[in-house]
Amino acid sequence: MRVFHGFHHPGVADACAVTIGNFDGVHRGHQAMLALLASEAAHRNLPSCVLTFEPNPRDFFALKSGKPELAPPRIATLRDKLVELERCGVDQTVVLRFDAAFAAQSPDAFVRNVLAGGVGARYVLVGDDFRFGARRAGDYAMLDAAGQVHGFDVARMMSYEVHGIRVSSSAVRAALGAGDMQQARTLLGRPYSISGHVIHGAKLGRALGASRAGAGDGFRTLNLRFPHPRPAAMGIFVVRTHGLGPEPLDGVASLGRRPTVDDSGRVLLEVHCFDWPAELGPEGGYGKLVRVELLHKLRDEARYESLDALTAAIARDVADARAIALAQPAAPAATARQTTRDRI
Repeated sequence: MRVFHGFHHPGVADACAVTIGNFDGVHRGHQAMLALLASEAAHRNLPSCVLTFEPNPRDFFALKSGKPELAPPRIATLRDKLVELERCGVDQTVVLRFDAAFAAQSPDAFVRNVLAGGVGARYVLVGDDFRFGARRAGDYAMLDAAGQVHGFDVARMMSYEVHGIRVSSSAVRAALGAGDMQQARTLLGRPYSISGHVIHGAKLGRALGASRAGAGDGFRTLNLRFPHPRPAAMGIFVVRTHGLGPEPLDGVASLGRRPTVDDSGRVLLEVHCFDWPAELGPEGGYGKLVRVELLHKLRDEARYESLDALTAAIARDVADARAIALAQPAAPAATARQTTRDRI
């Protein structure tokens, strides 16, 4: 999949079948839409294209209003969204910056500048609640009429349900916020995961618990940044980490702001693998691109009065996570993907 930040770049297809949206989480409803897009693109001998936005328009409007807390929690990083779009067979993704100038475009300007002029749309697929243009003034009927003028077909996909539940990013956020990782997995069609390059941290985990019997190097952690200030999931989780070796590694992780040891507000995913691969050595994880599946939530984050209290809590989390991980089924060689037929 080719990725472009804006459409004024060499290589952007001059004609395509396109769908538009935030695609936060790339859940099963998104997957169904992308499968339909791929089918229609193939019939028209066109590349498939996703138009998506960064930041999320709701993030932009929340900041503009001075109420950032109104922005929805973020399910996926941009990296993870692009990975899932590629796995769904999208040929190209255009990431558009959502700013004041973009938000001010009229519906006609959006069609003219973005769909017709930007990506050369020949087929446009949207969801049943799609709105566009300044003040969300554009609707499906307006888009359909514009397609007749500018030479593209327009189609609308209705809601997608699983077990009678409408699949949406809001439903995924609700499941993650409640710590219901099984429900999130049902809605996503895969375990919820976060990926990124392992970065250097304060190495506090090595010191915490190092003097406890059997602790060895303490609670060595892999650190991954989560760039959005409000992740949809927060707390302490049983996890499975891919990318450190040929086999995934079980462990425990904290996703949040580390209130006991850090007041910066930065969101960090800290992963402690139970069995560190000897061949990596003590520093061998840094720089590696890993994917961490969050399988089961143990508890919320908490602030502790001392490092000793924090250490004791981490030790309990490790013991609880080990017991749960032992009861989990063995990880498959590769995460199964839904087929196109399953997604439609």
